[in-house]
Amino acid sequence: MTANTIECFFPPKWSDYALTDSGNFEKLERFGQYFLIRPEPQAVWQPTLPPREWERRANVRFEQKGSHSGVWRTLQPMPERWEINYERPDYKLQLRLALTTFKHIGVFPEQAVNWDYTFHHCRRIKDAKVLNLFAYTGAASLAARAAGANITHVDAVRQIIQWGKENMFLSKLDDVRWIVDDALKFVKRENRRGQRYHGIILDPPAFGHGPEGERWHLDEHIDLLLRELLPLLNPEKNFFVFNCYSMGFSPVILRSLVMSYVKAQALKNMELGELCLFESEGKRWLPTGVFLRFWN
Repeated sequence: MTANTIECFFPPKWSDYALTDSGNFEKLERFGQYFLIRPEPQAVWQPTLPPREWERRANVRFEQKGSHSGVWRTLQPMPERWEINYERPDYKLQLRLALTTFKHIGVFPEQAVNWDYTFHHCRRIKDAKVLNLFAYTGAASLAARAAGANITHVDAVRQIIQWGKENMFLSKLDDVRWIVDDALKFVKRENRRGQRYHGIILDPPAFGHGPEGERWHLDEHIDLLLRELLPLLNPEKNFFVFNCYSMGFSPVILRSLVMSYVKAQALKNMELGELCLFESEGKRWLPTGVFLRFWN
């Protein structure tokens, strides 16, 4: 693979997750034993299964009520909280899921390819020191910790940090460094302290707010964040994972952003493309985000 090759990456086979069908701007997914219907702006095609089959299978359907929130309509009984496993030959994660008012449930299944990538490189680098920014409920952090890394997990929402701690205990792991902070402020402080990390995981939202109301807008702030962040990488052994869900960003944009601040040798081990899910019914690819990653 060359640095100019753009590919689609799919999560490995996963007994506790499946994308069943998609279309009409929605997706039908299975998490454990429960089926959920959620909005999906990328699913511009027609579903493979008829609407009555979606409703017959689904336990809940998310109905959008505003630009950022909505309600879950119950179709069949299910708990508001439940757990799933992610099992690989060398590690296992147990994750708590929940029905939130923002349609998210605590995990992004397409990110499993990056969890495995993180685990592999944390195994490659002895005593790896890893920073996870906009770290959400912590699956990537826990994959790093399962490989023996020293992981710093940063998120702006205290309740999300608590959720990540629950996942850590469920996964029988410990010693994650949990930080509630604004990502850009934290990175600037780490630069002043002269800190260095072997691995950096970056998964910023399109919009957001820090714990003290700091405004985050991807288009406005991502270049500044990368300018401050990439110097934190250990120059000898490192890896970097950059994921983006903004529909306005392409893999080429991610590459141009990053190449402003890394040396040319990173090109030889760079991968970029789209993260995708594969339907079990229609056999189509559903793009879910773009990514860039490299290692040295």
